[in-house]
Amino acid sequence: MKFPKNQIILCSFLLFALTFNSNAQNPVATNQTLSLEQCIDYALKNNIQIKQSELNTDLSQVNLLQSKATLLPSLNANAAHSYNIGRTVDRFTNQFADAEVLSQNFSLSTDVTLFCGFQNINTIQENKFIYLSRKYDVEKMKNDVALNIATAYLQILYSIETEDNAKNQMGITAAQVERAKIMVDAGTTAKGVLLDIQSQLALEELNVTNAQNQLDISYLNLAQLLNMPSAEGLSIVKPELTIGNNDLLTATTTQIYNSAVSNLPEIKSAEYTVKSAEKSVDVAWGGLSPRLTFSASYGTGYSGASQRVLGAPTFQGYGPDGSITSTGDTVLSPMFSSGTFEKIPFADQYSDNVNKSFGFYLTVPIFNRLQTKSAIDRARIQKLNADLTVESTKLQVQKNVQQAYADASAGLKKYNASLKAIDAMQESFKYTEQKFNVGLLNTNDYNDAKNKLIKAQSDLLQAKYEYVFKTKVLDFYQGKPLKF
Repeated sequence: MKFPKNQIILCSFLLFALTFNSNAQNPVATNQTLSLEQCIDYALKNNIQIKQSELNTDLSQVNLLQSKATLLPSLNANAAHSYNIGRTVDRFTNQFADAEVLSQNFSLSTDVTLFCGFQNINTIQENKFIYLSRKYDVEKMKNDVALNIATAYLQILYSIETEDNAKNQMGITAAQVERAKIMVDAGTTAKGVLLDIQSQLALEELNVTNAQNQLDISYLNLAQLLNMPSAEGLSIVKPELTIGNNDLLTATTTQIYNSAVSNLPEIKSAEYTVKSAEKSVDVAWGGLSPRLTFSASYGTGYSGASQRVLGAPTFQGYGPDGSITSTGDTVLSPMFSSGTFEKIPFADQYSDNVNKSFGFYLTVPIFNRLQTKSAIDRARIQKLNADLTVESTKLQVQKNVQQAYADASAGLKKYNASLKAIDAMQESFKYTEQKFNVGLLNTNDYNDAKNKLIKAQSDLLQAKYEYVFKTKVLDFYQGKPLKF
């Protein structure tokens, strides 16, 4: 079956468009090596919770616009087209009608609130502060996502170094196995020595496997944070993380806390929530104020029962009207013919039935079953709760700063101590290995020394990455970007 040329071109264009759209939605390919900044940017664009939070911000912006529109007058047009069947009083002729009557009504109406205790003004301010609070909620969520990405990124770096160390140790032991085999074959070493070394090699192969599994899990965690379908092909840039011997930080915990309070979006969000709660109290108090409104309307209508006489009445003579005088004479009255009738056209009724109205209306609240008082009390309680939220948020930030500072300080001390320990442990193991190679040391002592060196290397890695992460947290609280 052959397709027309124009259909082939159209299908090719659609396929290209779909492919382009797919690439646009997933700008980071899974086979690309990503830096921390790229991971954070990608997560911020694709995180579902952030998108939902941004939608909540959009809703609060709509509420703000609506509250501003309440200051404007309303304008409504109304139209009605109805039939009445049966006896009724026509609203335009004020006469009884027994037949089917068509009625049409058209009107324009407007009203505007002139005064309501400044409730409209305060509602605008309240919604404005709610909108700003929601904006900072989005920023806070972005910060949380960035910190989670940084944690996962560092976990991958830690897992990579752990795997490298495990492979290095396994390589050393594998060389010892080959050496032991030669010595056993030569008859200079007992076979039990070879078996002990092979047992150590099997243990270290298990360590390598565990390290590889942990690295795979770390990549999977990062891929899930990035909302990627899988971690296949995902890799990261490996920066050089060096720790100097300088002081921990030039800033004190108080200085870091003060910087955090002035920069963190959760603090600003809580403060704007307090301001919106204050305006909510003002709105509630406005319920005690009189309300003055102005309204006006313009309308007209048409009735199928409206009729008018065609031509002037004609004199038909005199006839009895049914009355008799006191002397018994019959009373005669002039008689006229009413002529013919026609329905009044729509255009004439439109101008004849015009009605206009306007007025000012004052409503003074006297007693409304404590609804206004309850609203005021609720607003006050919400204001107090918002104040406590600000205080609680600041205390939590202070605790986080102090904890991160203490952890970073402890991590640096642990790193320096581990660095000294591993230098001594490496020299000790080198001496132990030499003694083992000449047969002056048994395999148990050799394996024990090797395991101590492996543990020292693991402790050094842990201290290194704990320190790096906590210092990044402290940099984050000072408003510095997350990068290595």
